[in-house]
Amino acid sequence: MKWHMGDILDRVGEIEPRSRPALIHGDRIVSWADLTRRSNNIARNLHDRGVAPGVKIAFYMRNRPEYLELLVAALKGRFTHVNINYRYRAQELAYILDNSDAGVVAYATEFRPLVEAVRESCPNVALWIEVGEQPAAGYAVAYETLAANGPGTPLDIARDGDDPILVYTGGTTGMPKGVIWTHDLMLRAQLAGLIDANGGPPRDVDEFLAYARERGVKIVQLPTPPLMHLTGMGTALIALLGGGAVVTTPSEGGFRAEDVWAAVARHGVTNMAIVGDTFAKPLLQALEDAPGRYDADSLSMIISSGVMWSTPVKEAMLRHLPGTTFVDALASSEAPAFASTVSSRDTGAGATLDFRVGPECKVFDENDQEVEPGSGRVGFIARSGIMPLGYYKDEKKTAETFRAIDGVRYVITGDMCRVEADGRVTLLGRNSACINTGGEKVFAEEVEEALKEYAGVEDATVVGVPDERWGQAVIGVVAWREGAAFDEQALREFVRSRLADYKTPKRVFPKASLERFPNGKANYDRMRAFALESMSVVG
Repeated sequence: MKWHMGDILDRVGEIEPRSRPALIHGDRIVSWADLTRRSNNIARNLHDRGVAPGVKIAFYMRNRPEYLELLVAALKGRFTHVNINYRYRAQELAYILDNSDAGVVAYATEFRPLVEAVRESCPNVALWIEVGEQPAAGYAVAYETLAANGPGTPLDIARDGDDPILVYTGGTTGMPKGVIWTHDLMLRAQLAGLIDANGGPPRDVDEFLAYARERGVKIVQLPTPPLMHLTGMGTALIALLGGGAVVTTPSEGGFRAEDVWAAVARHGVTNMAIVGDTFAKPLLQALEDAPGRYDADSLSMIISSGVMWSTPVKEAMLRHLPGTTFVDALASSEAPAFASTVSSRDTGAGATLDFRVGPECKVFDENDQEVEPGSGRVGFIARSGIMPLGYYKDEKKTAETFRAIDGVRYVITGDMCRVEADGRVTLLGRNSACINTGGEKVFAEEVEEALKEYAGVEDATVVGVPDERWGQAVIGVVAWREGAAFDEQALREFVRSRLADYKTPKRVFPKASLERFPNGKANYDRMRAFALESMSVVG
């Protein structure tokens, strides 16, 4: 069979205790009865307004219950999800709406000025939906009009497991690209790790739901990154598909670790998703600032993806959360996890850049030859098996990223690594962030991790800038710990004691904020501009 998430959500809505929470946001609680009724209404009302299956719905809002209500409605109604980064400006917003062929845009009231700036240039958008407490703009329909009106009963439609889901990813270079998943592919990727009594993943909806109940899978999931990114959306979906609950925290004022821990204690959160040290460091600091304040005994797992989660931070967090398992996954919007590291009280924290790969992963050099373990050679990590169809309307990039080697289709995202003698891989970083200095390759993430080990460094980004002598010079930009004295030479010597001389930054500049993207990834373009500006000032 081919999976369709709309079919599962219909069944979950029928059998879940109707009073159980499905969505929690501060004091707002949406029960399973409410989620089922409102999502069915939204899907039905959109059909009645002429929105046909396959039409793209762009989601332009922060983490809030309406995001997930609308997502469930889109899955049930066979509409295609399109995510929009809420930090985009008018030009970027217009690009996504045009590139994705969006026919419907659901936006939060706070983004109305940007919507009005691009609306006339988006003739393909037939319906604007405004989400918020204020009256909707004259050209838009109020979200509550769609959600509150109707019988709330399931749609009587046949669904297709090949229905697409678009996930736009910015990457490190170029314009954002829409990764084409399908319901079947995305769910099979998520279910690959579930083993039932027969030794395989669930085979149909009934077996999946029985598995969830037999194993007591009632996840209370708190995605700390934005739902507009796959780490947040994917982990939230798994909770809902299993009849669990999703907890979100207000994000208007930025990420607040104290809000997260308060929500964990208040709602009995079992699972949390983060994005490496970007989220882990403030979460750890909040625990250390107030020992014993937050009850986190319910928390069984924290999963991280997208940014390095360093060993010292894991070790410190394990001291506060001894009953929690940490899963550090090497994954992307284009692929399920290539590899992972599991840390717990019993196993300890794994090395920062050290991952165990599965049987579907291989490492190839630039000539598509497999890298032998222990050879010391650097290669691209590649994954076969379940993967997306490609990039939306970008055949060239699809051919570059999803390609066949020896007759097997792989997804190759540009992450480079070494293969150790025992089969482990040591991640070096994205090829697009590689710095060529004096003929030597320096991977930004490796130097960033060394910088972050220094006592005064809160965060670090490493970039390459033009240099007459070296071609490119390695430059560090660091967020400095408040109250610590900045000593550039001492910091450079610290890195030199851990890495080869040519990897040591030629200069290191402090900056109050590294302006990371909402998903925690480094803003290399902005930091490169800051480095060049700083160098011109100091000479």
